[in-house]
Amino acid sequence: MGPAELVQAAAMARRFYLEGKSKIQIAEEFGVSRFKVARVLETALERDLVRIEIRVPAELDAERSDALRARYGLRHAVVVESPPEGEDASPDPENLGEVAADLLGELVAEGDVLGLAWGRSTIHMAAALDRLPPCTVVQLTGVYDAGTAERGSVEAVRRAAQVSGGEAHPIYAPMLLPDPATAAALRNQTGIARAFEYFDKVTVAAVSIGSWEPGISTVHDMLTDEERAHYASLGVAAEMSAHLFDSAGRRVGRDLGERCITVEADRLRRIPEVVAIAGGRRKAAAIGAVLRSGLVTSLVTDTMAADFLLAEFTPGPRPALDRADPDD
Repeated sequence: MGPAELVQAAAMARRFYLEGKSKIQIAEEFGVSRFKVARVLETALERDLVRIEIRVPAELDAERSDALRARYGLRHAVVVESPPEGEDASPDPENLGEVAADLLGELVAEGDVLGLAWGRSTIHMAAALDRLPPCTVVQLTGVYDAGTAERGSVEAVRRAAQVSGGEAHPIYAPMLLPDPATAAALRNQTGIARAFEYFDKVTVAAVSIGSWEPGISTVHDMLTDEERAHYASLGVAAEMSAHLFDSAGRRVGRDLGERCITVEADRLRRIPEVVAIAGGRRKAAAIGAVLRSGLVTSLVTDTMAADFLLAEFTPGPRPALDRADPDD
């Protein structure tokens, strides 16, 4: 390009990229066709006269996020950088909760009903919340241990309601009970029954995911050795809100739900936006299983889990988009 062409290209690029003028407006100003403007702008990019840089915060991986969203049919996928190897051995890195808190600030609208399931990730998320429109907050599961309620999901519900200025509906009960009769009796208690009445009104939910191994699955750690062996024989690969899934996303061990205080899978599937928060290599396969279940719509994860999920993806149905039940 000669000097006149360079000057003209620079001027057109400034009008288009910095001043926001349309190609038709630029064409009228310079007395050329809009096709000429388009060619000049394309040449400016090719000749490095114009450089386009897309910048997101360093901890977010935009490329992996978009690839994960597209391949699994997710509504939203946010991938954050995994901690350097050996620096954070926690199965639920706190930075996932911080990013999930920001995502909820985007997704929740005034008048919504926000549901929170038990999980370390959702507890980290609630602690990081600093903005939420006025909304009602309801607990979707019992707690891992009734003795830890104050620092667990009950406190998470209270925290979210405090930030939003809305009502809180916690559940003061363990997630897993000794038998179905005890669980049924608790569900009929006034406070718990009131929380359950809100389940069909939930518009946005946040859930955690666990893989079937000690310390990574809440349910696994609450069962006896004999019970763990039984569910392992059914092919359980993942757990979410006390629901068990095999590697294909099909629910297994449904009898366990009769002993649990938790939102039913069918109700979860009807919630418009269900955000799963989970990351790390140890949870990667479990995340894939839950994505295939059709129960979640969005995911906050890290680069380590995202790389596994992208590598194992095979073309086919995208239940996270269709909300399809693999058992149907």
